[in-house]
Amino acid sequence: MAKKDYYEILGVSRNASQEEIRQAYKQLIKKWHPDRNHQNRKEAEEKFKEIQEAYEVLSDPEKRAMYDRFGYVGDVPPNAGSGGGFGGFGGFGGFEDIFKDFGDFINNDIFNIFFGDQRTSSRQKQRRAKRGEDINITVDVPFEQVFTGTTIPIEYDRYEVCNHCNGEGVEPGSGWVSCPKCHGTGVVREERRTFLGVIVNQYTCNQCGGTGKIPGETCHVCGGSGRIRKRHRVEVKIPAGVDNGTVIRVQGKGNAGYNGGGYGDLYVNVRITGHIDFERRGNDLIKEIKIDYVEAILGTKVKIKMPDGRVKEVKIPSGVQDGENIYVYGEGVPDMRTGRRGDLILKVKVEIPKRVSRSEKKLLKEIAKLRGKDVYDE
Repeated sequence: MAKKDYYEILGVSRNASQEEIRQAYKQLIKKWHPDRNHQNRKEAEEKFKEIQEAYEVLSDPEKRAMYDRFGYVGDVPPNAGSGGGFGGFGGFGGFEDIFKDFGDFINNDIFNIFFGDQRTSSRQKQRRAKRGEDINITVDVPFEQVFTGTTIPIEYDRYEVCNHCNGEGVEPGSGWVSCPKCHGTGVVREERRTFLGVIVNQYTCNQCGGTGKIPGETCHVCGGSGRIRKRHRVEVKIPAGVDNGTVIRVQGKGNAGYNGGGYGDLYVNVRITGHIDFERRGNDLIKEIKIDYVEAILGTKVKIKMPDGRVKEVKIPSGVQDGENIYVYGEGVPDMRTGRRGDLILKVKVEIPKRVSRSEKKLLKEIAKLRGKDVYDE
């Protein structure tokens, strides 16, 4: 098997810089892309594979250093002989290389070394469509709008399908080509000669991810991901009766998927703001009101300013007790599903004055006598 001169394939010198190698590669893959050479497509495909293989080695500093030293990377070197079993150390650079391989042997799984990674099938993996990620956003909703519901415009960043490559990740017209590292199988098989003999390691190709295909030319807009980040605007309907911590799902407004996969969802977390005068318990509204002891005895009317701006007049019956609840039915928060409103609950606190005027005190003493009560007389 003849050695391949990767420098000659790319048309660069052995001391070429990484940028020179990259530029040469870029020009050659355009020139020899099979879709641009219909008349001699077979020759172009072979040439294209050689170019990809050469670039894969020379663009990696470690692989390039190994290639410069030994003339090969990973596989058994050309003309190395059969060298089966444990016999001989031909083709090694001395004991340093022997014990390097021995260290690799210890650090790898013995079963995989001799029999290959059985978990990896030689069949190519398909480029499976993958759904995009979900996005979570928190929005503030004023308490007043809980009664009527509202629509809130939201702006956020998300990944959308790249318009240039239509989500493919490759430059239009370049298409997908056979991976030069695994030769389209999706699996890399490495053989090494050690003092233990020829050992084999098989693993999923890390250049194509096991698909056996790589972009002929990566999309210059999205960098091969098939997605680009954009500012997105959407109007989210907040239903009446929404509560603090409610999560609203907006389907298909998350990030774009991969390989044709659908968009994820947008999850809107609602945070209610304002109106600390009311306590919400389910769909009921609770408010504490303070009335005078005379009002508690005789009864009264109070005006309650509701969170939605309305003013509600509520009758407090005579004889109401401290801590008693007054229910005003149907004046609470509407239910998100049925629309039925909860209740307004007024928690009565009767205030007793610490001091009263002389005339008021005189009247109270007379009332006490009428009720047959003994009172302390200063």
